[in-house]
Amino acid sequence: MRTKIVAGNWKMNKTFLEAEELVAQVAEALDTRKLDNKTVVLCPPFPYLELATDIAKDAKFSVGAQNVYPDDSGAFTGEVSPPMLKSMEVEYCIIGHSERRKYFAESNEFLAGKLDGLLKHDIIPIFCCGEVLPEREAKKHFKVVEKQLNESLFHLKKNEMSRVVVAYEPVWAIGTGVNATPEQAQEMHAFIRSLIAKKYSKKLADDVTILYGGSCNAKNAKELFSNPDVDGGLIGGASLKAVDFLAIVDAL
Repeated sequence: MRTKIVAGNWKMNKTFLEAEELVAQVAEALDTRKLDNKTVVLCPPFPYLELATDIAKDAKFSVGAQNVYPDDSGAFTGEVSPPMLKSMEVEYCIIGHSERRKYFAESNEFLAGKLDGLLKHDIIPIFCCGEVLPEREAKKHFKVVEKQLNESLFHLKKNEMSRVVVAYEPVWAIGTGVNATPEQAQEMHAFIRSLIAKKYSKKLADDVTILYGGSCNAKNAKELFSNPDVDGGLIGGASLKAVDFLAIVDAL
């Protein structure tokens, strides 16, 4: 049975005190919920990771980072390595987010190195893939996503691939208030799963968690999550308010 996941990507938001309040609110609310086969992940900015992991020790959520550098150490000013994340008991890490690809020119090859670095230190990658609007309008979205998987993900061995979470981001739906229809989400998720099955096996593909990551909110989450190949969400803006984020968790 695939693990259902709701992961909150806070991006570059919240002061320390605001972050502390939000983590505490989520922890308190989750304590009253039964989370059978559900995993909740909070991905705050780097400065708040230890705050989050300290609270997570006695709470029903895991902690993820928003980014990582591939190497274990070195002269890379401002970067954070997989061993650093591991030392803070961070369990997940987002890589390949469309904003990292767009603003920091992260290539598929560079992301492959991040995957290797995370898996080496037993941190679960949440690997993002997806197309921009011109690619969708030109009907190239399947080719774009297939290329991203081939160049970043499919060098992994079967046992490594089984530890990866995939997140599909229709980039044209992020922060725009426009989301892919449930049918569009299901179509792409099923396509991604078919590629994994072709490369590895149907069994492995059936076990891989694939999240939807495009303007998912409390109003549309239940309909999106009702699709057979949508296993949860990578949530952006809606993760910044506890009541909205928890409503999405409840919809899973």
